Amino acid sequence: MTAEITTDEYRALAELRYRIRHFLREGDAVAQAAGLEPQQYLLLLAIRGLPAGAEATIQTLAERLVLKHHSTVELIDRLDRRRVMVSLLPRGERLLEQVARHRIGELRSNGHALVRAIDQLLQKPPQSNSRKTRSNREKAQSKRTTAKRGTIRESH
Repeated sequence: MTAEITTDEYRALAELRYRIRHFLREGDAVAQAAGLEPQQYLLLLAIRGLPAGAEATIQTLAERLVLKHHSTVELIDRLDRRRVMVSLLPRGERLLEQVARHRIGELRSNGHALVRAIDQLLQKPPQSNSRKTRSNREKAQSKRTTAKRGTIRESH
């Protein structure tokens, strides 16, 4: 029997997703303000942030960007099948630094909320009481019955 997901865990997951989506949306806006499309920023960041010893091949970049090979090829505007090494030009370095500086600053000022959401998910849930009261069992059964009928319940 698996432990039930608690309300606090649902809230922590929702908060984590909210914080991540907010962080990503802000990054897109900052990149666009710097004259980059969000995907271009992500490509520059992937190239500049490769692990030590990793080469910026199409395959590596596709993996790091979680894109298909052909999408990565289109992104760097190369349509051949040769092994292509990609590097940043000075303008790319400057644009990347501008956007990354802003993103790091935002994380330093607002990242605690993201960390808090992750911490809540990493905390071990309290042990469930094996002696549930009859009313708790009835509530759980009601929720399961409602879930079988549809995905949400409206309150009026």
